[in-house]
Amino acid sequence: MALANRSSPLVVVVAALLFGLGVAAEEGRGALRLLLRPLGGAVGAAVLGFLAWCLLSFAWSPFPALSLRTLSEFGPTLVAAYCLARLAPGRLPPWTPPLAAGALVVACLFVVASLRLGMAPQRLLGQRDALFVFNRPVLTFVLVAGPLAFLVFARGHRLLALGLLLLTAAAIVSSVSGAAAMGLIAGLAMAALARLLPKRFGLALVGTGLGLALVLAPVEGDILARFMPEAIHARLEHSSSRARVAIARSFGAAVAADPWRGAGYGTSARFPEVPAAQGLAPELREMLAVGHPHNSFLQVWAELGILGAILAAAVLLLTLRAVAILPKAPFAVALGLIAAAAAIAFVEHGAWQAWWTAALGTAITWLRAGLARPPKSDTA
Repeated sequence: MALANRSSPLVVVVAALLFGLGVAAEEGRGALRLLLRPLGGAVGAAVLGFLAWCLLSFAWSPFPALSLRTLSEFGPTLVAAYCLARLAPGRLPPWTPPLAAGALVVACLFVVASLRLGMAPQRLLGQRDALFVFNRPVLTFVLVAGPLAFLVFARGHRLLALGLLLLTAAAIVSSVSGAAAMGLIAGLAMAALARLLPKRFGLALVGTGLGLALVLAPVEGDILARFMPEAIHARLEHSSSRARVAIARSFGAAVAADPWRGAGYGTSARFPEVPAAQGLAPELREMLAVGHPHNSFLQVWAELGILGAILAAAVLLLTLRAVAILPKAPFAVALGLIAAAAAIAFVEHGAWQAWWTAALGTAITWLRAGLARPPKSDTA
């Protein structure tokens, strides 16, 4: 999944299918109850409400075929990631965590070596040798490494857990992905604070950060355009910071033109053509053609409007409430994962990309596996 990230949705779908067949053969209808139980709680209701609003927005989407194509990529991956996170923990063979950690270590070493050798291994393998080809792999590292290290540490492989974290950080720092570096810093800082401070402080920090990211998303571009110093733009030239500010301003203007219901789910790829964009100045409409606003919070506003943003906020805050009951160590890992994912989502990819959904689902699966009681053979 890390190196062939475009295949990661297929990996998650196959894994979920195999676990589903195994649990169904073992427990019969109990497997279905295991999957449906969380959907009756507060978080499940919020998630189902958000997804229902996504589907309802097809009614006013100017490009229903595009909305359906986006859903056809995101939906199956989301369902598979959910099934995997529910079914895999507690049922993993004892050799799985160290094998997965070892595989991720090898992936990190490959990325570091390729970057240090000027992408020579990529050329030897007949692959693209541009530095940005490792951006998605290192973003996957950011999400998966912490929960997987927590799992192998809980299983007694402490040196492997430490080596995994160090090599993951080395791969991220070696890459050209500013989003991955931001996610690494946010995740490590939040995990450390959550481990050291009382739980309520960690929850307050993450909750405030998520709330501000969502509330300020429509005016992010205007705020950055006014207050972001030129020196920072110069320092972030490789990350196209000026273009990102212009993109945020354009999508924010489109949100202001239609703030209530949005343009419709999955319409970002053709956003210059949506009704809300027709009255914008030409220079603003031009920046809408990038495919998505490079900010998942802003994309929710642009496509799903204020009700979509409210439902997204409910999902995030109720998730934090569920995380609050975890023991201190997994609580810190969970908050670190949320902070890292939010930092990346604020500056990077489209909200519905399947590889991102697969990576998040895998990270949650490893985290829940660390909470589950290991098989007896794993403690022998």
